[in-house]
Amino acid sequence: MTALLPGPFSLPKAERLSGRTAVGNLFSKGNWGGSGAIRYCCLKGNGLGVNRMMVSVPKKSFRRAVKRNLIKRRIRESYRRQKALVPASAGIDIAFLYNSRDLLDYRSIYDKVGDILRELGDE
Repeated sequence: MTALLPGPFSLPKAERLSGRTAVGNLFSKGNWGGSGAIRYCCLKGNGLGVNRMMVSVPKKSFRRAVKRNLIKRRIRESYRRQKALVPASAGIDIAFLYNSRDLLDYRSIYDKVGDILRELGDE
């Protein structure tokens, strides 16, 4: 049996931002921006040679976990399909924060995440 290697459109564990130290470092030293209903915080130069991401949807906006998880899945999928817009060698940590009370459809989220990634890729 052969192991599947991560392809260009996968989102392996190494590309997910986790840990109190890494997340705290991102929020304390990172640069903030936004595109409509999605805000982001990014910090360049994580020294790992891979971009890492995380998603947060506040409970204050969506009380039901089902809707929060739906939005998180849509943002993660949008990132996964467009992550090539930012070169992996950049080593960027990025957190996406959903800050709208409206439930956006997948296409709108896809466009907003694409705008953010294009902006980060141009810098």
